[in-house]
Amino acid sequence: MLNRRQFLAASAIAAAPAKRRNVIFILSDDHRYDAMGFLKAQPWLRTPQMDRMASEGVHFKNAFVTTALCSPSRASVLTGVYAHRHRIVDNNTPIPVGTTFFPTYLQKAGYKTGFFGKWHMGAETDAPKPGFDQWVSFRGQGTYLPSPNGINVNGKKVPQKGYITDELTDYAVEWMRSLPKNQPYFLYLSHKAVHAEFQPAKRHEGMYKDAKFVYPPTMAPDGEMAQNRPTWVKNQRNSWHGVDYPYHSTLDIADYYKRYAETLMAVDESIGRVFDELKTRGELDSTLVIYMGDNGFAFGEHGLIDKRTAYEESMRVPLLARCPELFGGGKTVKEVVAGIDIMPTVLATAGAAGPKGLDGMNWLPLVQGQKVPWRKELLYEYYWERNFPQTPTMHSLRGERYKFIRYQGIWDTDELYDMQEDPLESRNLIADPRVADVVKQMRERLFDVLEKTEGMNIPLQRDRGGLNNKRNEGKGKAADFPAEIYKAPGGPARHN
Repeated sequence: MLNRRQFLAASAIAAAPAKRRNVIFILSDDHRYDAMGFLKAQPWLRTPQMDRMASEGVHFKNAFVTTALCSPSRASVLTGVYAHRHRIVDNNTPIPVGTTFFPTYLQKAGYKTGFFGKWHMGAETDAPKPGFDQWVSFRGQGTYLPSPNGINVNGKKVPQKGYITDELTDYAVEWMRSLPKNQPYFLYLSHKAVHAEFQPAKRHEGMYKDAKFVYPPTMAPDGEMAQNRPTWVKNQRNSWHGVDYPYHSTLDIADYYKRYAETLMAVDESIGRVFDELKTRGELDSTLVIYMGDNGFAFGEHGLIDKRTAYEESMRVPLLARCPELFGGGKTVKEVVAGIDIMPTVLATAGAAGPKGLDGMNWLPLVQGQKVPWRKELLYEYYWERNFPQTPTMHSLRGERYKFIRYQGIWDTDELYDMQEDPLESRNLIADPRVADVVKQMRERLFDVLEKTEGMNIPLQRDRGGLNNKRNEGKGKAADFPAEIYKAPGGPARHN
């Protein structure tokens, strides 16, 4: 068996197919790991195309991001390294000079590359970025329905014609049709959905209005499920990102989730349209199609909404892949994989050379049934944001059984969870003497990983925007916040 260093050096060659294989990467926004029909977390939710990907391909049961926030997560996908290495640590950080995103390496290998959708890194500009031959994007979060800002197509502003999920898919399919059959390509379809404010397509609006939402057990404010929670988590229940006063409004979590699920339907249909075009081109079984979320989203777990935290609902994401010529269907991968693994996997699939020293690993050997060395733990990091100060800086080590979470700069307790016995993360074992050695070992390994990857400094950024910490004394009233935050029935207009 190869050791890890030998495996990393050889995997790109060993796993690469003989021909230059097309790759399509579809990324959604805020799609939590269990919001797929075949997992039955909410028994009424339907995602037939994602279910198809799982049955005809592989489902990565333990897929994570290394920072549960849009810009850092997307930058890690495109660079294959942790946020403290690529330095895009929040949604406002400019892209550091000299940053190279992996589609550039594909271009050098003779691939045509296309980007379609939400970029959301650095400034609010939607200007084309290096590494892409075709560019379709919009400023910031964009809008589900047409707005005056329009869409940037290869540097030219054009009107947005309709529902954004459908329109981005239109552009992606049209680009595929423009390519010669012998031209290898990489297509990155980056959806705005399912980011709040959730806005379903008209054809899906109200389809789940009568569904019964299953509330998470850890949503209760006290009792066994709240045992030994950090004080900051308890306090956040009544903050911008808490269930008692979500977004300083009277938002109903059940209605919020159902609208989220309705918005997801168009993303699922988008996958089907991509498959249809691949079938028409005769490329359905030869193309590697990957679907992933950029981070998760909590709907009441631990009394919280939103992301950012190191809890499973925040850092765990859906990850599916299909390519019958490379691997069979109906597979489930249990090993811990992450967004940082997308770059080395795509480069290996294309047989393209890339840089050394990535934090990510090529997971193709895993789905092909090879016995290869693999990570036993994964680093998670989040850095405090001035404009969303409710959540502290944190680092976590997610191992095969235990998860250790360390908080920086606050007087509070750390956390340890036994993911095997307590998958809901309801019993904090940090002070349990029976696992004192586990806490000590994981704390030491956390710092070992940070030292090895040059992550021992907390990034300091310029202030951008004010503190979003106003309190509304009259609950349910919009006295201190813009009216658009309370638009019914979609809930708040922003969470970033």
